[in-house]
Amino acid sequence: MPSFPNTFETEAQSPPPSGVTRLNDNLADKSVLSVTIPRTVFDSLLRLPSKALYHFNTTLLFTASDWKTTVIPIVSISISFIFLTPSFALELGARSKFDFATRTSLACASAPLSSPTRIPHVLFWTWFHVLQFNFSNQTVSPEEDALNKPERPIPAKRIALETALFFRWWVMPPLCCLLSVMYSWECVGASMLLCVFTVLYDELGASAGHWAGRNAVNALGFMAFELGSCLIAGPDLHTLDTTALLAIACSMGIFATTIQAQDFEDEPGDRAVGRQTLPIVAPSLARPTLLLAILAWSIGLSFLWELSLAYSAAFVALGTIVGLRFVLWGGVEVDHRSFILYNVWLSIAHALPAYYRFVVVQTA
Repeated sequence: MPSFPNTFETEAQSPPPSGVTRLNDNLADKSVLSVTIPRTVFDSLLRLPSKALYHFNTTLLFTASDWKTTVIPIVSISISFIFLTPSFALELGARSKFDFATRTSLACASAPLSSPTRIPHVLFWTWFHVLQFNFSNQTVSPEEDALNKPERPIPAKRIALETALFFRWWVMPPLCCLLSVMYSWECVGASMLLCVFTVLYDELGASAGHWAGRNAVNALGFMAFELGSCLIAGPDLHTLDTTALLAIACSMGIFATTIQAQDFEDEPGDRAVGRQTLPIVAPSLARPTLLLAILAWSIGLSFLWELSLAYSAAFVALGTIVGLRFVLWGGVEVDHRSFILYNVWLSIAHALPAYYRFVVVQTA
């Protein structure tokens, strides 16, 4: 019996014409594109918050060494100057760890603070200018940060050096001046002074030069910080009274004669990059002279701001303990802890104008 081919089976198994194949492929590609393109855009939109958070965290890391021991203590000590007695303000300062807090505590203590609503303004203005300074400082010597502070954004590869340099020159200085314009032209002057001293300290090499010049430029930089923050904190955005100006002058003197306290823990990295700090140039003099300077300022400020006998004794005792720690013990970890205690002393020294205003003057 003759056999006939299974027509339906043959047609099902035979490949479709080439034209039909291309048409099906094109339709398939279009369907993939119609799904893929919106999904890609949607995924990018979903990643925007995480990218923004990443860059925001990078910005904070530029000031991490100043921020983590500064923001909460600044808020605490600023509020204490407004609502609490000076004795409690000093006690609160002694319990806290400080670094750049002294800039804002000086503003709130010596301006004096005109309103609690000024605290966020002082905080942000100070932090933003610290960020401007750190963009400069951390782009000048990234190799030093790789040794001393590898967690910073540039050695950690969170931001390219070229990008940081762009922000350092073309973004941060104009933004600092624009921020100060919101307050007064005198604040703009403080911002411009800080920009000048930053260039002098970093790009023109004062930070790597002789220790005396380095300390002097450091003190001038702090003066610029304190002028701006005091103007913003005070009742008049254009002028400062005699007490505030005297407090800033004392602050300059303190920094010029004791700022080497921050150099002891950084000595290995400073030596590696050839920096001429006092602990490297004159190690036998650096620690004893720091003790003498802290003692001299402790006694002098006690008389200047007319502290009571009990407060004077406590302040001088604290200064003695801080200075003796640097003289009797050394090493990176020990010097770091001594530097934290030094910042407690330094912040209380900057808070003393508040005692003068709220106790001495008002009870006279």
